[in-house]
Amino acid sequence: MGMDTVAASDVNRRHWEAVARGGDVPPWQDLGTEPEGVVATRVDEPPGLWLQPPDADTRAAILGIHGGGFVSGSSATHARLFGHLALAARTPVFAMDYGLVPAHVFPSQVEQVAIAHRWLSERASRVAVAGDSCGALLALGRALQPDAAPRGLFLMSPWTDLAAGGASYDRGADPFFTRDVVRGLAEAYLAGAYRHDVRTAPLDADLRDLPPTLVQVGGDEALLDDAVALVRHAGAAGVDVRLDIAAGQLHTFQMAAGRSDAATRAIAEAGAWLRSILVP
Repeated sequence: MGMDTVAASDVNRRHWEAVARGGDVPPWQDLGTEPEGVVATRVDEPPGLWLQPPDADTRAAILGIHGGGFVSGSSATHARLFGHLALAARTPVFAMDYGLVPAHVFPSQVEQVAIAHRWLSERASRVAVAGDSCGALLALGRALQPDAAPRGLFLMSPWTDLAAGGASYDRGADPFFTRDVVRGLAEAYLAGAYRHDVRTAPLDADLRDLPPTLVQVGGDEALLDDAVALVRHAGAAGVDVRLDIAAGQLHTFQMAAGRSDAATRAIAEAGAWLRSILVP
C-alpha cells in the first residue's frame, strides 16, 4: 500500500486536517467503532461511564482520563476508545468526566481525578490509569501524588511540556498542533498558576516512584518530543517504561480503534500490557 493510500485511509489524520481547516468537524467519537459486547453504565458520582467487557476480571479496573486540551472531550467522546481498551485488557474501565476550561481550571481537574481514582480503588484491588493527551498529563499528575500508587500507567500522546518546546513542532507533519495552539491551551488551563508544579510539569518532577508505564505516540505528531522526553526522564529515574512510536500517525491516533489498523493494533498491545500488570 502506497503512502497516499495510507493517508487517505487514516481517519484520525482526516479528523485533525478538518479541525485545522475549521468549520464542521464530524463527531470525535465516530473515529472508532463500537466495541462489541461492552456494556456502558452511567455513574453520577463521580461522573463518568463504567465500561464492562464480557468475562472481565473484577479484581482489577482501569481509570480512563479523556483528552481534549482541557476545553473539550468527555466520557462520551472517549467511550469507544476506552471500551476497546476494556475489551483488549479484559478489564473494566471507568471513563471519568471532569470540568472543562474556562469554567474549571487548574487544579480543579487534578482534584477531580483524585476523587475518581480513590472511588475506583475502593471497588478494585488493582487499578491502572490510562489517559490521552491532557488526560495523560492528569494521569501523571495523579500518579505522582503520595496516596495514589496505581499499578501501571498507559499514556497516549502524552502532553508533558506545556511550554511546547519540543523540536517536533518544527517538522511540519502535524496539521493542527502548533506551538501557539498548545501554549494557548496551556495558558487557559493554568489561569496564572505556577507552571512548574509537578502536577503540570512532569518533566521537572522526580519520577522514581512511577509505576510501570507504557507510552504510545504518533511519529508525525507535534507532541512526539513530549513523549520522548518523558520516557527519557522516567528511564533515567529507574522507571520500567516502554515507548511505542507509530510511524506516520498523528495525535491520539488510538481514537480510531476498529477503523485504523495502527489504532487497533496499538490498543490490542496496550490491553495485553495492562492485563500483564493488573492480573499477574
